[in-house]
Amino acid sequence: MSIARRAGTAIVAGVTDTQQQIPAAAPALSAPVRWLLQGLAGLCLLLAVIGLMLPIVPTVPFLVVAAWAAARSSPRLHHWLLNHKRFGPYLRDWNEAGVVPRRAKWFSTAMMGGSAASMPVFIPAEWGLIAVVPAAGMVVVLVWLWRRPEVRPPAQER
Repeated sequence: MSIARRAGTAIVAGVTDTQQQIPAAAPALSAPVRWLLQGLAGLCLLLAVIGLMLPIVPTVPFLVVAAWAAARSSPRLHHWLLNHKRFGPYLRDWNEAGVVPRRAKWFSTAMMGGSAASMPVFIPAEWGLIAVVPAAGMVVVLVWLWRRPEVRPPAQER
């Protein structure tokens, strides 16, 4: 069997069970950098859990950052995130193929639309074009988001 390296995880060729993925060797980092990355992973994981309960706090971006930081500082936490029952499949799809499910795209679109629609209420009229900058940022993010694949290409199916 050969071993392929993809997104910080060594995958044994021919093995489809995600429990068989083994953490790849993390690059050697100094202890303070590793601790900072572990702290970032923990903070982002906490914010993601809060985001599960509060609709105004995003969950997925915090999970992606937590997985990124954990891949560089804590192979055990990274393995746990990738194999988690609820959000592990989404993280694996993102890591391996850049997949964003259609439901997440629609939810993001609705939340950004609601935010843009509420800006005139929260931003004073005398600030003028300042509200245009965040709205333009939202448009750029939504264009990027809707260009992401929604399902894995057939060659990358699990």
